[in-house]
Amino acid sequence: MSVNEAAAILRAGGLVAFPTETVYGLGADAANPLAVARIYEAKGRPQFNPLIAHVLSIADAEAHADLPANARKLAAAFWPGPFTLVVTRRAESSVCELACAGLSTIALRAPSHPMARELLAAFGGPIVAPSANRSGHVSATTAAHVAADLAGRVDLVLDGGASPVGLESTIVAVDDAGAATLLRPGAISRDAIEAIIGPLATPAPHTIAAPGMMESHYAPRARLRLDADAPRPGEAFLAFGAAAPAGGATLSAHGDLVEAAANLYAALRALDASGAETIAVAPIPASGLGEAIRDRLARAAAPRG
Repeated sequence: MSVNEAAAILRAGGLVAFPTETVYGLGADAANPLAVARIYEAKGRPQFNPLIAHVLSIADAEAHADLPANARKLAAAFWPGPFTLVVTRRAESSVCELACAGLSTIALRAPSHPMARELLAAFGGPIVAPSANRSGHVSATTAAHVAADLAGRVDLVLDGGASPVGLESTIVAVDDAGAATLLRPGAISRDAIEAIIGPLATPAPHTIAAPGMMESHYAPRARLRLDADAPRPGEAFLAFGAAAPAGGATLSAHGDLVEAAANLYAALRALDASGAETIAVAPIPASGLGEAIRDRLARAAAPRG
C-alpha cells in the first residue's frame, strides 16, 4: 500500500507502523485521543509513559511549543535526524494530553528517513509514534520485527527496509530558562550536544519524563549478563570487537560503535529466538555512541516486574 493510503488510515483513527532512521514507529494521529489510546493498547504500554510527536520542521514544532534558545540551537543542528526535544507544551497544541501523559511538556522530533517524512507530509500534521513493538520488548528495526510483535494490532506496516541507525533518538529536555538535561542517550552523542550548548544535567532518579526511561525496557525473553568476557555453559554470546562465535552473534567484529548500534536489536532478537535462557554480552565502551548502547543493554538486563 502507498504512503497516501497510510495517511488516510491515520486520518480515520487507525495505526500505521512506519520506518524511521532510528527504529520503526507505531504511528497515530497525535490530535486524536482515541487513536493514541489504541497505541497504548496495542503495545501494552503504561499510560504514564509519554510519546514522541513527529513533525517535519522547526516551524512545525513551534505550533506545539515555544523553543528556548538552546532548544532552537539543538534543533537547528540535529533536525531532521535522531534527536528529540522535550520542551514546555503550548496550551493550544493539537497534540492530545494523552500523548503527553498528562505532563506540561511535549516530546518533539523531526525524523530524517525519507518514508517517514513523506508520510508526515501526506498526513499534514503531527504523528505520535513510539517504537513498533510490545512495550518493554526489543525495539523493531525491520518490518518483519513489527509483524512478529504486533500482528493483528496494526492496520498497516510500511516497509522501508532496515532502519539505518538502529538505536532510538537521543532525548534532551530544555526548560524555559534554557537549562538542558539528557533524558535518554541515543544516536546523537552527549559530546556532540555539549559542544553546542555546554554540559548536560542528569535527570532525578525514577523520572519518567520521556520514552525509554523505565528501568526495565528493550528486553528480550532471555536474561542478559553484561560485561562478560566469555559465555558460560548454555549461554548465547553477543560479541563486540570479535567475530561471532558458534551459536552467537557480534555487534561489530571490528569494534565499530555505529555498526554495533545498527545491529543491536536485530542481534538480541536473533539470540532470543535461539532459545537460550541467558545472553552474555561482551563489554561495550562507554564513550560516544557506546553510552546509548550500554543504556539500552542495562535496561534490557534490569529486573522485570
